Amino acid sequence: MKVSQIIKELNLIVFSGNGGLEKEVSGGYVSDLLSDVMGNASENEIWITLQTHKNVMAVASLKDLAAVILVKGLRPDKDTLDESNNEDLPILGTSLTAFEISGKLYNLINK
Repeated sequence: MKVSQIIKELNLIVFSGNGGLEKEVSGGYVSDLLSDVMGNASENEIWITLQTHKNVMAVASLKDLAAVILVKGLRPDKDTLDESNNEDLPILGTSLTAFEISGKLYNLINK
């Protein structure tokens, strides 16, 4: 499943990184600890977090993640948006909690 399909199905907001919307997604990872994501997230997963600073992009790029979803209506910092566009790594948003969007993403990917 592609990031663009997930956006449509889960009614997500696209903040940046439009060049990466056709990336394939293999799963998801939920954490707000950067070190946890660096140690445990896998390539092509979508990272669900409430972190909005530019270090999110450094970790997402390092792990070759498909996209980042910000929860609870949070918006990325300007320098995070800039880095997302440079990397073609989408930052998406939702008003849902991490628990809610995780369940929806899991069900969508595992249909």
